[in-house]
Amino acid sequence: MALELVTAPGAPRWPADDGRPVLFLVDASSSLEWSLIRGWIARERPPGAGYRVVRLRPSRRNRLRRWSGAGLAVALQDDPEAVLAPLRVAWLAPEKDGRRVAGLLDLLLHGDPRDPLWLRQHWIVRRHPDRVTMIAGDTATVAEVRDRWLDARARSADDDAGFAEFVAVQAGLALERSERRLRGNRYKVPRFVAEDLLTRTSFRAGLMRVRERTGGSPEEAMADAAGYLKEIAATHSTFVIDLTAALIRLLYTQGYHRRILYDRAELRALAELGQQHSLVFLPSHKSNLDHLVLMHVLYENGLPPNHTAGGINMNFFPAGPLLRRAGVFFIRRSFKDNEAYKYVLKRYLDYLLAKRFPLEWFIEGGRSRSGKLRPPMLGLLAYVTDSIRRGSADDAVLIPVSIAYDQIQDLGSYTAEARGGAKERESFSWMLKAIRTLRRRYGRIHVRFGETLSLAEAVGAGAGDDGTPEEGIEVQKLAFEVAVRINRATPITPISLVTLALLGVRDRALTVGETVAALEHFAAYVHDRGLPVTEPLVLGDPGMVEGALEALREHGVVSRFSGGPETVYSIEPDQHLAAAYYRNTIIHFFVAGAITELALVAAADAADGAREDAFWGEVMALRDLLKFEFFFPEKDEFLGEIRAELDYHHAGWEAALEGGRGDVLEVVRGFHPFAAHRVLRPFLEAYRVVADVLEAADYRLDVEEKPFLAECMALGRQYRLQRRIADPESVSTVLFSTALRLAANRGLLEGGGPEQHRRRRAFAAEIERTIRSIDAVEALAAARRAGLER
Repeated sequence: MALELVTAPGAPRWPADDGRPVLFLVDASSSLEWSLIRGWIARERPPGAGYRVVRLRPSRRNRLRRWSGAGLAVALQDDPEAVLAPLRVAWLAPEKDGRRVAGLLDLLLHGDPRDPLWLRQHWIVRRHPDRVTMIAGDTATVAEVRDRWLDARARSADDDAGFAEFVAVQAGLALERSERRLRGNRYKVPRFVAEDLLTRTSFRAGLMRVRERTGGSPEEAMADAAGYLKEIAATHSTFVIDLTAALIRLLYTQGYHRRILYDRAELRALAELGQQHSLVFLPSHKSNLDHLVLMHVLYENGLPPNHTAGGINMNFFPAGPLLRRAGVFFIRRSFKDNEAYKYVLKRYLDYLLAKRFPLEWFIEGGRSRSGKLRPPMLGLLAYVTDSIRRGSADDAVLIPVSIAYDQIQDLGSYTAEARGGAKERESFSWMLKAIRTLRRRYGRIHVRFGETLSLAEAVGAGAGDDGTPEEGIEVQKLAFEVAVRINRATPITPISLVTLALLGVRDRALTVGETVAALEHFAAYVHDRGLPVTEPLVLGDPGMVEGALEALREHGVVSRFSGGPETVYSIEPDQHLAAAYYRNTIIHFFVAGAITELALVAAADAADGAREDAFWGEVMALRDLLKFEFFFPEKDEFLGEIRAELDYHHAGWEAALEGGRGDVLEVVRGFHPFAAHRVLRPFLEAYRVVADVLEAADYRLDVEEKPFLAECMALGRQYRLQRRIADPESVSTVLFSTALRLAANRGLLEGGGPEQHRRRRAFAAEIERTIRSIDAVEALAAARRAGLER
């Protein structure tokens, strides 16, 4: 069989026919490959030159190992002007619809089409010769490669390989690059990671410094490091990359109608950016499908697979081995006191950044149980920031990613946890249960990429030392900025707006027409402010609103009553937390307006001449009160957002703040829609529960979180039964936990004297005062609604 040689477009004859001897470096995994390559060389070698053939890999089992034999070392001594010419057979997937992508059935029945077993190779050669081709790596003379080897040894003590080994590795990497041009960047994965790291002089020297602090012999330190690296590192497999992609297609075909929506132009821009810089994808985390969704989007657009940080809790059979080979690297939940583990993890990240392999992790750490972004986890971001400071890579570009769902299959477990239930432990049975839930229809998935952020510009590159990264204010600001950009990119869905309307009327049922009327001003606001949407929001169209209501009814969030003259919809009695989840995915777009309303109410009650100062003071006080609940931009940008809200709703607001109480209230009445009672009441009512429990507790004793939250849950249920809490979704351990973080930030959880009791009482009074302002806004909304109804 005569194979066709694949080279770079426009490349001259390979190897060049210039009379120099050629040393063919053959990477063959089987006797058939060896025979095919020898046949090609016999036919196609330059006729006027002598040649020699050296086999770099004696068997299939050496696929990913460094290997060079004595024959290569001897051949390299013959002639320094001999041309080194790497060769390999490449096996292709079947062509379907103009693309060579392996299908799930092919993968399961026949294995990896790009690395077939020897018997399968013979079958392909006979039946499908179009799936077999020859690839060649870039050529160089022995002298040129020897100069590169000597230069590498001079520049870095890490390069201590022998010349023959260096040549073998360079030949393998050249063939990998050529094969990547043939297959595409979706298979750009690292080789020899463990070998590279563990044999580096700088790695060993740093590890010995760690050993000096922690104890143990050098041999034990190296053995531990090798074990940690094996535990951490991803081991990409092209077969598993294809298999996972096929499985993802099958999964989301069931639950999401094969509809993952994104902008291909954004992917092309990211692919170009990845040619110049290391990319760090930081997606939102609302579902266990998030990683698979992003992986699918990158795969379908030919981008390299990410190296994705995953919790060690996900490393269970069979998911763990599959995920590791698909690009997940596993990290322990806690390793603060393990210096050697931290060192190995840092060096692994350094390696990936230096080689420009893309990274990914969920900056929230875990899945959101409320629909909003969770507070960011700073550990990995601190490590990557420290790596850029030390010059491990020129730059790393942070890419905020929003992954939004019309509806999600995880919602039942989230609401159970919010009511105080325990988180279900990940296991094989848990995985099967999650897959079974995808038999139902959940709508579509929307992937949006936010504005990128250069770490080199943010923190500087190459200026740091090799110290342990501190999770300081700089890293916190970076993390918050990423969260702000994720929020800005998150699209508004019809379902999220419909739940906002239904929760705003609490237990009252609405007709489709009444729901349309409740959404009128929200839809106008979204349009006028240019907020991102999943589709044009024609919420004046009863068909779109009814479709969203019916989708919620299908999953038991909303009930429908059709026994009267008109069909009405309401939130099911125990589903307010579920509805709030969808509302909360977009709530950040309305927080600035809600804060503005409350600050205006407070300013109206201030003394003449002091209202403007009272307004801005209340704005900043509310920002501080809610700082653990929402992600706010930097102070000046935040104040700019408040001014933009005022400009949108009332052009004469500045003069009104200098006027009387009635002038300020007139500004408030100009707000369409009113947002404070819909957006902030559930959170402030939860805060009131925490403040009341804290005020009633013995101020001399420290607060213990677990029993304290149990008391909050009990008091919250009591308040709800007494109607002292208006919104059922306020009774949530998720919201109580955030309020407890705020109290801890204010130093209210430690035991103390009478002064501590007074501080706790002041905290409760501040929240009570804010809720009264919310009551005032809701009264204005009710008055407007009553006027319209008349």
